[in-house]
Amino acid sequence: MAKKKTRRQTSPSGTPKELQRTLNRLDRELLKLLNQRAKTHRQLDATGELASSTSRDAIERAVESNKGPLPEQTIEAVFRELRSGCQSLKKKLQVAYLGPPYSYSHVAAIKRFGQSHELIPVGTIAAVFESLNRNQCQFGIVPIENSTDGRVADTLDMFARMPIKICGEVNLRIHHFLLSRSERAEINEIYSKPQALSQCREWLALHMPGVRLVEMTSTAAAARLATEKGGAAAIASLQAGVHYGLQPVAANIEDNKHNITRFAIIGDETPTRTGCDKTSLMFQISHQSGALADVMSIFKRSRLNLTWIESFPMSGAPNEYLFFVELEGHRHDPKVKRSLASLERKTVRLNILGSYGISQAVE
Repeated sequence: MAKKKTRRQTSPSGTPKELQRTLNRLDRELLKLLNQRAKTHRQLDATGELASSTSRDAIERAVESNKGPLPEQTIEAVFRELRSGCQSLKKKLQVAYLGPPYSYSHVAAIKRFGQSHELIPVGTIAAVFESLNRNQCQFGIVPIENSTDGRVADTLDMFARMPIKICGEVNLRIHHFLLSRSERAEINEIYSKPQALSQCREWLALHMPGVRLVEMTSTAAAARLATEKGGAAAIASLQAGVHYGLQPVAANIEDNKHNITRFAIIGDETPTRTGCDKTSLMFQISHQSGALADVMSIFKRSRLNLTWIESFPMSGAPNEYLFFVELEGHRHDPKVKRSLASLERKTVRLNILGSYGISQAVE
C-alpha cells in the first residue's frame, strides 16, 4: 500500500525578500478591503439604516476579538480612524474643543471623532458652547468632571447659561508626563495647568522639591513653552510631548493611578437607545424646606440609580442652586419617563440635557 504523501507545512520564516513581498501583498489586500468597507458603509448609510452606534460597536468587537500580537490600543486606533474616514465621506464634521492642539480635550476629541473630521481648537470652555450656539460647528467636547478634582465649574456654568444637549461622553484615563528638552537634574521650572499640577502634587513634592511650579492655561500651552526655555519642563500628555518635540523625563506621574476625566459631547444629535444608557438632567427647585428631599424621593420610588449629583450656585441668587444629576436609564424608558414627569411638577426649572450610551474608560 502506497504511503499517503503529507502536505509540506509552509514555514512562517523566509528570506528578507520573500517576507517583503508578503508584506507588500498584505498591504495591497488590506487597502482593497478598507475601501470595500468604506463603500459598504456608504451604501448602508444611504438606506437610512446605519445606526450611530454601529461603528462604535465595530471598534468594541475588534478589540474583544483581537488575538495579538498587536495591542488593543493599536486595534482601537485603526478602527477609530476607519470609522472617522467612513463618516467623513458623507460629511466632514466640525468639532470644537478646548485647545491648543494636544490638550487633553484634543486627545478626547480624537478618541471620539478620529482625525478625518475637522477638530477646531478654541480658547475657553465658553467658546466651545458659543461655537455650537452660532452654528459654527456640529459638536463640541468639554470636560465635565475629574476623578481627582471633581466637577469642572466652567462647564456647569455654561450649561446653566446655555443648556445645550449632551449626546455622548468620553471617559479618558489621564496619564501625566514630565516633558522637557533638559535632563531631569537641570529642570528648575515646571509649567502646567493648575489641575494637572494638583493631580501630581505628591510626586512633585517627593521627586522635584524646590522646583518652581508655574500655572498655565492648558497643558499643551505648557508643553509649547517648555520647548523655548532651557531648564523648563511641562506636565502634559505624551501626545503633546511628541507634537512639540519634548522627551518624557518621567511617565505616569499622577498621584491617582485611576485618574479619569469625563468629557461631555455636546451637540444636536439624538443618539439611538443602546440598552445601557444614562440620562443627564439639570433642575432648579423652590427655595423652601424639604424641596430637595421631595425631589430625591422620586428617584428612590422609581428605583433609579443616580451616578452623579452636583449642586451649583446660581448667579445672582444667594443660597439658591441648580442641581446636575445623571441617572442610569434612557429618557424613554417607562420608569424614567414617569420620574421625569413627576420631577417636572416638583421643580421650578427642568432641562433634560440628553440620554446617551454609557462609555467605558479609554487610554
